[in-house]
Amino acid sequence: MDKKTYHKSLYIIAVLFFVFGFVTWINAMLIPYFKICCELNNLESYFVAFAFYISYLFISFPASLLLKKYGFKNGMMIGFFVMAVGAFMFVPAALLRNYLLFLVGLFTLGAGLAVLQTAANPYVTILGPKNSAAMRFSMMGICNKFAGILAPLLFAAVVLQSSDQVLFEQIKSLGAAERAPILDELIRRVIVPYLCVGGILVLLGFLVRFSSLPEINTEQEDELTAATNKGKRNIFQFPHLVLGAIAIFVHVGSQVIAVDTIIGYAHSMDISLLEAKVFPSYTLAATIVGYLLGISLIPKYLSQIFALRACIIFGVIFTLCIVFSNGSVTILGHKADISIWFIVLLGFANSMIWAGIWPLSMDRLGRFIKIGAAILIMGLSGNAVMPLLYGHLADIYGLQNAYLVLLPCYVYLLFYAYKGYKLERWVS
Repeated sequence: MDKKTYHKSLYIIAVLFFVFGFVTWINAMLIPYFKICCELNNLESYFVAFAFYISYLFISFPASLLLKKYGFKNGMMIGFFVMAVGAFMFVPAALLRNYLLFLVGLFTLGAGLAVLQTAANPYVTILGPKNSAAMRFSMMGICNKFAGILAPLLFAAVVLQSSDQVLFEQIKSLGAAERAPILDELIRRVIVPYLCVGGILVLLGFLVRFSSLPEINTEQEDELTAATNKGKRNIFQFPHLVLGAIAIFVHVGSQVIAVDTIIGYAHSMDISLLEAKVFPSYTLAATIVGYLLGISLIPKYLSQIFALRACIIFGVIFTLCIVFSNGSVTILGHKADISIWFIVLLGFANSMIWAGIWPLSMDRLGRFIKIGAAILIMGLSGNAVMPLLYGHLADIYGLQNAYLVLLPCYVYLLFYAYKGYKLERWVS
């Protein structure tokens, strides 16, 4: 495509990634908020993340078929409309203070997002040269994480009040009959924000459908790719893709733990919810720093694979520091245990991992690229499983020790970054 079309397409996809981030990272505030309003324990509260992300496991493959039949733009429009339905479901859920109905709404939001992710990520990969794909993913990541910084802050500004911290403490001492009307009032504060979100999603669906975003033919293969893939009949004949999907699973799971659990961890240090709300933003800001370095250095000064390996090694180091460091420090006006700042630094460690895994996994797929993208997006279900595992371990061993769950994730990522992405067949 010409340069003008290329840049316009990038801008449109950037808007999509901003929306992905806003809808996704607001869960960091929903988890502690629902925990209070719906009277949940740690494990139950992390079903917010489970319901949202498990949809990727079930919807991504049908999404690839949808995109194959109707094209990228129509598929994206449908994805936005499905997300809007999920947002509107928050209204009856709040009126009834029904946690299960909230989870259904979150699943529906995730389902629509699965369609959008299945379309948008291949776009980023194939819009330009392969060796600069990580740079383009970094640009998209900045949009995603900037939205993630804004989302919990805006949610807190709209939903939380300065007197709520005292109210939250008072609720603990009230009987069930006295608590109910107060909790009903608190949960209904989410109605207006999600009505607005739903309306914006409907509008975006129409805007994308009638935008100048070009359709891309992924059925044609160049001669080298066609020769390499001759005789291959299904996606599971690409080991580097399947192993890449597992890498996506553990990566996104570790990333969402770093963002979605940090408010609860800060709250355990007697930091109020109104103060703790900024910690996900710090983590995502650290991720943006990593993206900016990626844009500046890749591919001119650093290769994609070097950046991937370096970030994974940082992840191992920071995880060990989270679990084994202690001592109170005051940073940016927050007095807290130093371990929480290593959780923030995980944002930097995670920055270039997605951008490194995706182009390596999508390489050499040719006509299998849409189904390949669906397999990788299914890996986003790691966001559903890993927080639940963390929540279970936190209830048993404590919030700090539970972060050890991240260590095997980074070990597997090291395997993929050094060996897994090179495999062309299961048996050599």
